[in-house]
Amino acid sequence: MKTGLVSVRVLAVLVVASILALLAGYTEAETLVESSSETRFQLDLHVPEAALAAYLPMGWMPNVATQGPAKDANLRAVFIDRVTINGPDGKPLGKTGSNRLVYLVAPVKDSTGANVQLVIGGLTEDPTDAPGLFEVYLPATTHTMQRSTSSGAGTILDSQDWVFAGQNGEHLELHIKYERGVGNRGNSADVKFYSAKNPTFYQISRQEQVLDILRNVTTNPPDRVKEFSFKASGGSYAKLFDGTEKVLSWDNILWINRSVLLP
Repeated sequence: MKTGLVSVRVLAVLVVASILALLAGYTEAETLVESSSETRFQLDLHVPEAALAAYLPMGWMPNVATQGPAKDANLRAVFIDRVTINGPDGKPLGKTGSNRLVYLVAPVKDSTGANVQLVIGGLTEDPTDAPGLFEVYLPATTHTMQRSTSSGAGTILDSQDWVFAGQNGEHLELHIKYERGVGNRGNSADVKFYSAKNPTFYQISRQEQVLDILRNVTTNPPDRVKEFSFKASGGSYAKLFDGTEKVLSWDNILWINRSVLLP
């Protein structure tokens, strides 16, 4: 009995050690590229399916939610203030260690059926960020961002204004004024972002964030949007934004901390 018990314990220890070794090898295989602290404003959209299909690699398919706050969204336009960007050594990256951009990302299933995010385009303030590792960013010839907060008796009101334009007519512009909420903090998660230009390339974004949904056509939370306009058109984005696109969710990401890793 004792010999059998010892054997079982030894086997259990060996199994646990093997699993830990595998996990350690997996962790070591990832290379930290950068870390960043950001604020974002995200619009969940439904755009023409045929136009979006032109960006998908062969064998990949849209992964459109059928319920919940992301219901029917097949594309997201995310306006990003990368407040700090730091290298693995903790020092600021680039000339300023900061950047502003907007990118277009689609929830998809890759050829294996895994749920991932596909970066299909973007406009960036930093010309050295174009086309970037995803090979899809365009340098913004126009790039402005204004954010403001006002408080007093009653609610806190925030406003955001973003304008990005590319040299071939690509234009993404957002104006919004809203009543600030408290937001929900999401648990740390790993998200894989693939390149529509080179689908063999992906980054792992290890992130946590505070999300405040201001308006949503499916879940119908209290509507705190006071003013809103979104303009998207032109150039390589003309077919995506042909006037039939619909905004489905207005998401204020008060902060997001993330580490970007390569496999």
